[in-house]
Amino acid sequence: MKYFKSLLTLALTLAVFIGLNGKFGSTPPIGKFLSPNQGFWQNEQDENLSSTVQIDGLKDEVTVHYDEHLIPHVFAQNNADLYRAQGFLTAKHRLWQLEFQTFAAGGRLAEIFGEQALDYDRQERRRGMDFGAEKALQKMKEDPETLSYIEAYRDGVNSYINQLKPKDYPVEYKLLDYAPEPWSIKKTALLLMYMTKMLAGRESDLEHTNALAKFGKERYDLLYPDFYDVNDPVIPKKTDWSFIDIEMPEAPENESSIDSISLTETIDKPHAQNGSNNWAVSGEKSYSGHPILANDPHLGLNLPAIWFVMQLATPEHNSYGATLPGALGIISGYNNHISWGETNATRDVIDWYKIEFKDDTRKEYKHDGQWKKTTQRIEEIKIRNKETLYDTIIYTHHGPVTYDHNFKGDNAKSGYAMQWVGHIGGNNQRTFLKLNEGKNYDDYLDALKSYTAPAQNFVFASTEGDIALWIQGKFPNKWKGQGKFLLDGSNPKHDWQSFIPQEFNAHTKNPERGFVSSANQHPVDASYPFYVYNDGYETYRNRVINDFFRAKDQFDIQDFKNLQNNNYNLKASELLPYIFDNMETSTLTNDETEILNTIKTWDFYSEIDQLAPSIWETWWTKLYKTVWDEFDADTMALEKPYTYQTIYMLKNHPKDELMDILSTPEKETAKDLFLITFKETAKELTEWRAEHGNYNWGAYKATFVGHLLQALPAFSRFDLHIGGDYNTVNAAAKNHGPSWRMIVEMTSPPTGYGIYPGGQSGNPGSKYYDNFIDRWAVGEYMDLLFMQSEQDTEQIITSQTLTPKQ
Repeated sequence: MKYFKSLLTLALTLAVFIGLNGKFGSTPPIGKFLSPNQGFWQNEQDENLSSTVQIDGLKDEVTVHYDEHLIPHVFAQNNADLYRAQGFLTAKHRLWQLEFQTFAAGGRLAEIFGEQALDYDRQERRRGMDFGAEKALQKMKEDPETLSYIEAYRDGVNSYINQLKPKDYPVEYKLLDYAPEPWSIKKTALLLMYMTKMLAGRESDLEHTNALAKFGKERYDLLYPDFYDVNDPVIPKKTDWSFIDIEMPEAPENESSIDSISLTETIDKPHAQNGSNNWAVSGEKSYSGHPILANDPHLGLNLPAIWFVMQLATPEHNSYGATLPGALGIISGYNNHISWGETNATRDVIDWYKIEFKDDTRKEYKHDGQWKKTTQRIEEIKIRNKETLYDTIIYTHHGPVTYDHNFKGDNAKSGYAMQWVGHIGGNNQRTFLKLNEGKNYDDYLDALKSYTAPAQNFVFASTEGDIALWIQGKFPNKWKGQGKFLLDGSNPKHDWQSFIPQEFNAHTKNPERGFVSSANQHPVDASYPFYVYNDGYETYRNRVINDFFRAKDQFDIQDFKNLQNNNYNLKASELLPYIFDNMETSTLTNDETEILNTIKTWDFYSEIDQLAPSIWETWWTKLYKTVWDEFDADTMALEKPYTYQTIYMLKNHPKDELMDILSTPEKETAKDLFLITFKETAKELTEWRAEHGNYNWGAYKATFVGHLLQALPAFSRFDLHIGGDYNTVNAAAKNHGPSWRMIVEMTSPPTGYGIYPGGQSGNPGSKYYDNFIDRWAVGEYMDLLFMQSEQDTEQIITSQTLTPKQ
């Protein structure tokens, strides 16, 4: 980022200020920002790694070694000092990101951006984010050990903040003209809620209720099936579940669906492609006889990067991997004995209930044949340069009434309440603290028991030779169909009656096939006795991964790297041959024929130098939108069927009435849609080529890693040439994809490899801000330096000593 000064002077003072003012309605004082004494000029420097730093509250000295990548290797004498040091170092390198994420989680962005962020803040408060964080904090306070470490982390963050002067603030504070505030233990809970929303906040109950009313049950079941015929579940098929011996809930008799819902829009949902890959092979399938584990979470590609890599060691344990700024310990990583990683389990842990109030006061609601009292939670939403807004949110025993006549609804005597496992509260922090200390499978299993949400597929491997995968979270034990649509808030039989006991969560240990894997697909086959439903299961990456591990007997590290960077487009391979066999081509022009011939010869690998992936992506996007044009034309909140079922409809119901384009007098079939959308694709790509040049996939997709504020191009990286798309194992889309790639071989000690699209520093003026991105894009890895002794400093560029403040 050495163009920092020249770009900032021109781009930021002219474009960014104008952009921020237009977007958020608040412009910082330019003179203050440009001040040589405290303005952004103070941020153009590499990290200050002075040799000795005094920190309040330390019991003993902590040694911090930095390697060539600015990864801190932290050696403390006890856990309290370790996590105090983690908080201090995270704040030092990622302070603005650390705090900004909790402002977003807690619905406090209007304090920074003003009135334009008010709707977002109201949405997050009504989603119950702050409420859920408070519940989680209550649970963590029941565990004195965990609480003491969270407090130590808090004190470490504040030790760094307290030593700052305005000139030292990260540049984003100066751009937006505000100052950091003290960290609190609630902010750690908010950060964990932020991840819970990101990974378990998607649901479509209200949209599916409308779809059922619109299409009827027979048509609905065709468009939105519970299982796909190619289901290759996380837990191997034919797993024996006979050990499960509890009574299953039964659906109430004479169930009738609630009519369509008047909402035209619902609260924003997390990114549809938030997910991940993970897998592990046993020693028998490993080239070396040691298990090998891999993990790559798929999230938004942002700067500063979502992950911050660290080594955290005491005399009792030594762990390495990716941390989340704001949370304690290693989230995806390994220690001397075990390795672990997570993928999103996409389980349905949010249900919606229609609430009937007794009258306009909303002090009572109907449930179980009587009127029960509501509670009120008054959310104080501060707005920059405006009066504070007080939003009264009604709570029932189900949860917050998110939609009412004050927010997206239109009836003062009814509303829609959200019940979410995220509101229950759980000590998720304990899970990761215990994983960091774990030595074997039993320790891994014990660590998972306190984990509540978001539902995750926790992969595991150990130096003892075990591999395993548990689908972990707190899951309501539902009757078949419960929560697929809007539920009746007055009917007690629609309440969550119980939860699946943790020991009955789906899992596998050392399976006969010699590998475990997950890629956000359906967790189990139909033999699992509990009702498992979610309408967003992945159907392509998981099959490529499982077929890869079935293809040969042994695998090495390069195989793992190749798989994480695999760009085979299974989705395209399953539709395009059918299109080629059925599309009428007699009316194509010479230019259109040339484009068609290009994609006909495609090998279905979405590589950066090929034209065919650009043709495919444009064509598929247009085809999908055209098939479901009825949904865009409807005023009700609806969600289109997913990709796999769309392709099923095109192949098996090509003359279905849904194939007809509403805006034309003709009655189109799938065959017609193929030609119409292909011609539109050819036209768009021809125009793109005339303006930009060759539309090879690398240039056309133009992946970018944008700054969290999105309005700061000088702090972002654009036009990254990386293959794949969100349906390939290398799920690199335009600004979403593999946010951390990790491979660990369970030698003694383990051998690790990793990379992520960013850099260790949150300072755009540092050479460590984005220095991993180019290597990440071409599929390279860092050899991870896993130090076994703080005296082994051969590969260390500098060291610090954190000392107790006198």
